[in-house]
Amino acid sequence: MSDLKDIKFFILDMDGTIYLENKILPRTLDFLTKLEAANRDYILLTNNSSRNRDDYQQKLSKMKIDLPPEKIINSGETTAAYLADQGRKQGKRIYLLGTKSLKKEMEKFGHQIVNKEKEIRKKPEKVDYVVLGFDKTLTYKKLWDAHELILSGVNYVATHPDLVCPLKGDKTQPDTGAMIELLAASTGKRPLIIGKPSKLTVEFILKRFKLKKSEVAMVGDRLYTDMKMAYEAGITGILVLSGETKREDLKDLKDNEKYFNYVFEDVGEIINRL
Repeated sequence: MSDLKDIKFFILDMDGTIYLENKILPRTLDFLTKLEAANRDYILLTNNSSRNRDDYQQKLSKMKIDLPPEKIINSGETTAAYLADQGRKQGKRIYLLGTKSLKKEMEKFGHQIVNKEKEIRKKPEKVDYVVLGFDKTLTYKKLWDAHELILSGVNYVATHPDLVCPLKGDKTQPDTGAMIELLAASTGKRPLIIGKPSKLTVEFILKRFKLKKSEVAMVGDRLYTDMKMAYEAGITGILVLSGETKREDLKDLKDNEKYFNYVFEDVGEIINRL
């Protein structure tokens, strides 16, 4: 853990930390402005792989947050980059459970989506990876194809393990983690997770921005993704209570579940400690 005064780079979760669904959270803009004034850099990171960074750039712009696309990272990008680095062949043949935005992200890294190839579930030798993302276009055919390919031994990865996606009014919707559980029940196999809480995401960010762990902090609202990733990767974890995690959730935590180093009500409180 580093003292907050020593943090030079903040990895900021999006939904539940910077905004909630389509509404920016109070004090977010003030926080970002003061970070820049204090010469502290940051990126926005989300586990939501149903949208690519161009989609997020447009969404953030509507909230008066104008950032270049390279400062917006989602689990779809980190997954596509990870797969490109595996083996000698950069472009992989992928069976994808994901949206059109995730498909575009994969194709940017040279990967080929093979979903439309005839009877693909009978050709596991022609598929390098099954990739599961936050798929709002999920169909039974996709599940069946993925089920057969996974059982046939095709490598299986998932963009992130979030069980639900938060919505306004304390409501939620099923996320990738729930889909993982379905396929785990039918195949008995679990994927390699690339996004939060995997330290692979932190390693991707450290490499891209040429950072040291001691100068980086993760700010987020989820214990089992945001804070666990910070803990596993050896960077400072700052929990905010503006999203999924509430103050009462912290009362019964065991010592081995306290992944965070600091707790604040929202990002606005952080700036007073820098």
